[in-house]
Amino acid sequence: MTSASEEPSAPAHASGTFAIGGELRVHRLGFGAMRLPGVRVESQSSGAARELLREAVRLGVDLIDTADAYGRSEDMIAEALHPYPEGLVIATKGGLRRGGHPDGRPERLRADCERSLRRLRLDTIDLWQLHRIDPDVPLEDQLGTIRELRDEGKIRFVGVSEVSPAELVRACELIEIATVQNRFNLGEQAGDAVLRACEAQGIGFIPWAPIGMGDLVGSSGALAGVASGHGATQAQIALAWLLRRSPVVLPIPGTGSLDHLRENLDAALIELSENDLLALERDAE
Repeated sequence: MTSASEEPSAPAHASGTFAIGGELRVHRLGFGAMRLPGVRVESQSSGAARELLREAVRLGVDLIDTADAYGRSEDMIAEALHPYPEGLVIATKGGLRRGGHPDGRPERLRADCERSLRRLRLDTIDLWQLHRIDPDVPLEDQLGTIRELRDEGKIRFVGVSEVSPAELVRACELIEIATVQNRFNLGEQAGDAVLRACEAQGIGFIPWAPIGMGDLVGSSGALAGVASGHGATQAQIALAWLLRRSPVVLPIPGTGSLDHLRENLDAALIELSENDLLALERDAE
C-alpha cells in the first residue's frame, strides 16, 4: 500500500483484520468520512480534508466509509487519494435524501450508485450500502435493483444500514449481505441482537457513532476511570471496547482533526483487561 519510505505506523494494523464478503481483508479500525473539513460547505478549502485522508491511509487505514448523502465527501476522497492505493476499500451508501429521508425507488438507487461511481472515479464500488430501508417501497424492489447493479459489475459487495433483526433476515433471503451498519457504541447497545446475528453469519458489523457523536466523552464513571488507568482518552477506551466486543466489529470513527485521527487510531494499541470490561459493562447497564 505504501513505499518502504512511507511505512505506516502501527495503530490501524494493531486492530486485527476482517474479510468483508470473505474476500476484502481490511484492518478493523477504519475511518468515517462524514465529518471531513469542508464537506458541507463547498466554498471552504478541501486542503485540510486531503491532508486528513492521506494521513489516515499513511497510518494504515484501508477502510473508508462515506455516502452519497455526505455532501462533498466522495469528491474529496477522490481528490485526495485517486489513483487509490492497492487494498484500499472505499465503502459508500445510497438511498437517503438530505434530511434523513429514505428513498428506495429503483431509479433513485441506480442514480445514487452511478453518481458515487463518478465522484469516486471508480468502475466498481467495493461495498455499496443501502443507507436506509424505505418503508414505502417493497424491499424486493430495493434489493432487486441493487442486485442488478451488482450483476452489472458496478457493485462488488452489498451492505445494509439501520436494520432490525427481522429486516436483516429478510434482506439475507433476497441478496448476500456482506455488512450491516447500525448505530452502536458503549452507551447505545440496542443493536446487540443484530450484532450477534452478524457474528453468527460472518457479516461485518460497522458501528456508526462509535463514540456516541462525542456524547460518551466527559463522563465521570467507569469510562473515565478505565481511561485514567490506561493513560488514554475516554474516546480511545470506547473504541478499544468496540474492538474487543466482537471480531466482526469494524469501527469507523470520523473527525476533522489530524490530532483526533491519530488519537482514534491509537485506540487499537490499548489492551483492555477483563476487569476493565466488567466495569464498562456494569456502568453501561
